[in-house]
Amino acid sequence: MPTIYRSRHDLLRNCWFRFSWCGFNTVRYLLCGLAIVVSAQNVWIENLAPYTPTPQTVVEKMLDLAELKPGEKMFDLGSGDGRIVISAARNYHAVAVGVEFDETLVRRSASEIARLALTERARIIQGDLMKQDYSSADVVTVYLLPIGNIKLIPILEKQLRKGARIVSHNAEFPGWTPAKTVNVEDDGQGKSHRLYLYKR
Repeated sequence: MPTIYRSRHDLLRNCWFRFSWCGFNTVRYLLCGLAIVVSAQNVWIENLAPYTPTPQTVVEKMLDLAELKPGEKMFDLGSGDGRIVISAARNYHAVAVGVEFDETLVRRSASEIARLALTERARIIQGDLMKQDYSSADVVTVYLLPIGNIKLIPILEKQLRKGARIVSHNAEFPGWTPAKTVNVEDDGQGKSHRLYLYKR
């Protein structure tokens, strides 16, 4: 599995070490390796949902705002440790799907879903949230960087059926008019949040 470097400094330092160790005659092989590493680095830079756990009080308010009903299907984009997916399946009896790129978080989520015996209603897809099919969604929850919301707009506009609801945590969808906005003044940790509800 290729190493993903967290900074340009780490990347350059590692490449210089390889160059010094292998010698000049292996430059062409090193350059091939660099192409792989740079590609991995670009994936990290383009991460649209850096792992920031949503406080449980905010999770519940997001799902309440979406008016999630038993049997409905929901997607959480950038699902992290799976807490929104788990809450949707466990407390709202919805069919819940998370999309998460990070393998460690996917495993953690899947383990907790199995521990709680929720595998019939909850699952995690390991993959790119920009490359999934959301046409079956009744509800979509997102906690992304603003650029992530912007990139999602054409996908959701194309795929979501009439009546689908989207709840965004802290970031708006530019050009869309929220049906409702909710301010969470204190999440129990002294922080405030803003939630946006959109309807297709």
